[in-house]
Amino acid sequence: MAIVVFNRRNLLVAGGAVLATGVSGLLLPARANGLAPTETMSGGANNYRKGAAVVDRIGKGGFWMSGTVRRAGDGAPLSGQRIQIWAHTVEGQEHEPQSHGATLTDKDGKFRLEMPQIIPIFGQPHGHLAYDSGEFKTVFLRPVMRSAKETSLEAHFVLQPA
Repeated sequence: MAIVVFNRRNLLVAGGAVLATGVSGLLLPARANGLAPTETMSGGANNYRKGAAVVDRIGKGGFWMSGTVRRAGDGAPLSGQRIQIWAHTVEGQEHEPQSHGATLTDKDGKFRLEMPQIIPIFGQPHGHLAYDSGEFKTVFLRPVMRSAKETSLEAHFVLQPA
């Protein structure tokens, strides 16, 4: 049987360990890989259309929206997840049905959908994406492009169970 001696030195070492790990590290369970879920972005749900159809392409194309979908915690790729995409483009405004479409992630959790070139609205070229299938918590993203001349945009989802 081990005997624990409480002396000044042991108390200082234990206190230093608590400070180094933080009290929360002692109270909260460890998460595998610690991959935090994606937070919904402000303005991401603007002009969202529930149930937009899964399509091969939105409009005539020329611009690529792509990204990944992973599970919070362990970061495992999530296949077969529905991602809706819409934007203000050269072919329509973001509130119009022809500017919306959805795609599914592949076995590696990746998605890619061609759409018309995104153009600025309210001074910013941006896209909208939503995960809304129900198995995980709904997330809306609104990534902004650095330049309206870019021909692609990426967005990445880390989802937590609903």
